Amino acid sequence: MPRTVLLTGFEPFEQEPINPSWEAVRALDGARFGDAVVVARQLPCVFGKAIDAMAGLVASLQPDVVIVGQAGGRTELSIERVGINVDDARIADNAGAQPVDLAIAPDGPAAYFSTLPIKAIVRDLRAAGVPAMVSQTAGTFVCNHVFYGLMHTLAQRGLSGVRGGFIHIPYLPEQAARHPGAPSLALDTLIAGLRVAVATTLSTETDIREQGGQLH
Repeated sequence: MPRTVLLTGFEPFEQEPINPSWEAVRALDGARFGDAVVVARQLPCVFGKAIDAMAGLVASLQPDVVIVGQAGGRTELSIERVGINVDDARIADNAGAQPVDLAIAPDGPAAYFSTLPIKAIVRDLRAAGVPAMVSQTAGTFVCNHVFYGLMHTLAQRGLSGVRGGFIHIPYLPEQAARHPGAPSLALDTLIAGLRVAVATTLSTETDIREQGGQLH
């Protein structure tokens, strides 16, 4: 039986007609990496509903998991280190909800760390010519919400063998054209970067140890 790598992207939000996370991951649907096959699915940009959808996919597929989300204004693929247990929405989600200072899981810990080899992924992305960094915050919107929710689901179900994490990606050029001064990366670069991230995750049991922090 082939292993399954679940790649999820989000539906568009904040009046954007597209979401680069979904455009990138759906291009890899069915791609094979040795004995592993990619399954791409779209998540709603809705508090609560996104976690429910992710939990259902984990239950049905028992995959390795990488979640990908849009981060307009970032210049690189951002491999997230940690998801925190708080929703604090600057804008409403696609259902009109805007939770502020609410715990994602009242019974959960303050944070969960990614179980992807985040520094090895950054190393390999840079070696492939794809701008990348370790990020210390996934924000407090639906991206962090579902990242934390995924890791909490895995912990609660005892699925220690399922590796989970989150990657934020910049705008596409056509989006940046509507946001003067905003950085962007071409879709082909994003797709190539996700290929590297998946390949490194599948081939790396223990992450490398090298500097990846920031002063602020």
